[in-house]
Amino acid sequence: MDIEFNKNDDTMRQLVYRLDEKLKKVKLGGGEKKIESQHKKGKLTARERIEYLIDDGSDFLEVAALAGDGMYADVGGCPSGGVVTGIGQVSGRDCMIVANDATVKAGAWFPITAKKNLRAQEIAMENRLPIIYLVDSAGVFLPMQDEIFPDKEHFGRQFRNNAKMSSMGIIQVAAIMGSCVAGGAYLPIMSDEAAIVDKTGSIFLAGSYLVKAAIGEDIDNETLGGATTQSEISGVTDNKFPNDQACLDYIRSVFDKIGEFEKAGFDRKEPKAPKENPEEIYGIMPDSRVKPYEIKEIIKRIVDDSEFDEYKEAYGKSIVCGYARIEGWAVGIVANQRLVVKSKKGEMQMGGVIYSDSADKSARFIMNCNQRKIPLVFLQDVSGFMVGSRAEHGGIIKDGAKMVNAMANSVVPKFTIVIGNSYGAGNYAMCGKAYDPRLIYAWPTAQMAVMSGAAAAKTLLQIKVASLKAQGKVIEPEEEKKLLEEITDSYNEQLSPYYAASRIWVDGIIDPLDTRKVIAKGIQAANHAPIREQFNVGIIQT
Repeated sequence: MDIEFNKNDDTMRQLVYRLDEKLKKVKLGGGEKKIESQHKKGKLTARERIEYLIDDGSDFLEVAALAGDGMYADVGGCPSGGVVTGIGQVSGRDCMIVANDATVKAGAWFPITAKKNLRAQEIAMENRLPIIYLVDSAGVFLPMQDEIFPDKEHFGRQFRNNAKMSSMGIIQVAAIMGSCVAGGAYLPIMSDEAAIVDKTGSIFLAGSYLVKAAIGEDIDNETLGGATTQSEISGVTDNKFPNDQACLDYIRSVFDKIGEFEKAGFDRKEPKAPKENPEEIYGIMPDSRVKPYEIKEIIKRIVDDSEFDEYKEAYGKSIVCGYARIEGWAVGIVANQRLVVKSKKGEMQMGGVIYSDSADKSARFIMNCNQRKIPLVFLQDVSGFMVGSRAEHGGIIKDGAKMVNAMANSVVPKFTIVIGNSYGAGNYAMCGKAYDPRLIYAWPTAQMAVMSGAAAAKTLLQIKVASLKAQGKVIEPEEEKKLLEEITDSYNEQLSPYYAASRIWVDGIIDPLDTRKVIAKGIQAANHAPIREQFNVGIIQT
């Protein structure tokens, strides 16, 4: 191993350690005292409920664990958006699980909570996954009601999705394991079946205080909407159970009797581990994003048996395309090459930049994968499309549009892993969040923005200086330098993968060694949704 490899390895291990520490903190939710308070009430926490519910020895792929990270500091924060979501196996069936975390502001809904819930439902709908709601929420966080309540992508959208999923034949099962108030009461009752836990679960449109204020009636919450009332008097809920465990056992029994689903039919063989050591990814990925590296060396450590059948290897070399398997599943990989390459026409092409020939090749490869029913995997480390007269005269916009068109209209499932840069239109062409990847995760080395920090900071500085000059103010060199540092620091904070994950621009940040597992879990989920739509790119630039 050379010095550079060891230096890279050390940097990546530090980044992964930071990620692990952050996730440990997030998984405590509202903190150990709040967890203890849940236990004293005889309740499990959201994460304990999920752990109890899923099959022994199975993996739970968490979605948006870092939602809300660093947000809402003025009101004490909202770890993980106050809800735990992810794909797990229950009685052998893959399903989406959504569990309110009552240790975080009593499970109240913040703006990011709504966004996270909608993302969970979107994944369930795209993949036709059954969904389990473990409800324990005080409802909307009132100080922010204007950011949660009325708009299209706000709180109410989830009930619309309840209805849509039901009409699509997607199974929805709910358990009321704590508070379930106001509009939120519709979520479990719009599900196929709603269970409730005695003494701790309650469901009503208005609690006792609001009832008193509205109509003058004196009544306690248990009599108003407790388990006995809603199971034996109103019939709103279907069954009541003595504790969390009994309720979760019942859900397992429901899933144990679900009929077989129609599959998409993606090809899978016996999984094989990569021949090349995946841990070497740590040493291959540079400690600085300006340094080149060979993307094929990363691919070899992600795919089964390190076998990769490259497509048009000698053409459009700034993007690498090819066929492989990941945990046995057939995939088509589209990855940015970070080496400087030379085209047959003699053009030196910068790593991480999309040129006309590579865009043209990628569009054709994406179309081939759609023709063959092969899921697509995008490995992003992209600075954008090539600019300048040579690129413009060569029709870069036309070729870029062709790639975006083929990718956007793909009917096979797409999965995106942001391993490095994700800048500007490169983010779009390589299947960023706006292009409906079934899952999108980032490595700790990722950065997402319109442009790199250095380029953006200089541009923003020029705008700021011009504005001050227009006001008649003269900027001294020292002051300009200080201003550049402030702008750079502010912009770099927004480049962080944690900034992206907190806002659910990505579904999470993962250790590079978990990449195979995430992609395989995603394809397994996608296999629940047969492809009904014909692949059609419409009008394509030629």
